[in-house]
Amino acid sequence: MQAQYKRILLKLSGEALMGQDSFGINTDVIDYVAAEIKEIVDMGVQPGLVIGAGNIFRGVAGASKGMDRATADNMGMLATVMNSLALQDALERKGVFTRVMSAIPMQSVCEPYIRRKATRHLEKGRAVIFAAGTGNPYFTTDSAGVLRALEIDADLIIKATKVDGVYDKDPVTNPDARKFERLTYDDILMKGLKVMDATGIALAKDDNKPIIVLNMNVSGNIKKAVCGEHVGTMIAL
Repeated sequence: MQAQYKRILLKLSGEALMGQDSFGINTDVIDYVAAEIKEIVDMGVQPGLVIGAGNIFRGVAGASKGMDRATADNMGMLATVMNSLALQDALERKGVFTRVMSAIPMQSVCEPYIRRKATRHLEKGRAVIFAAGTGNPYFTTDSAGVLRALEIDADLIIKATKVDGVYDKDPVTNPDARKFERLTYDDILMKGLKVMDATGIALAKDDNKPIIVLNMNVSGNIKKAVCGEHVGTMIAL
């Protein structure tokens, strides 16, 4: 199989890292994710990665229970650093050179995010994990993923979730939910589909950056996506 996309941004759900656990990082799941990423790195694909923090702390949830929103979001961004370090460890144990770059400087554990340096890491064949979101409260890791994709000039954004695409309603609770094979950015906004926040969709639309939403739990899905095979739901103009 030949990669159709040279550089990608892979957005991973923090909740997906829990596996069947109720909290934290499941080591079997993170090893599986690392193996899926190694497969595309071996094909010459340059992956940037953004991980959520729903398995540890979600800022919006904290704010809904009375916490100051900015404080809660800062805690969520710090939690993404923990996930990023865990994934870096899993990738490097599989022989994939990896750098974690944080939007919130913490030089003793990872590099500060510098766009030109991140691009250079990718050119040298290293996986780059972008931690701490955008570094600003009130922005989700979805928005951070699209922003980093634009900054590194990624050819494709892959949002890896626990479902196999975008549906008109929650397929877990609605057996009659209909899956969309292809959507435009405007479809997402007008239909109010909860696949990605409006800020991230608007950013992707402005640069016409294609997004594929797929199930990360199906082995080979990420490889199929970078090879141009139809998988999940495509979001584009």
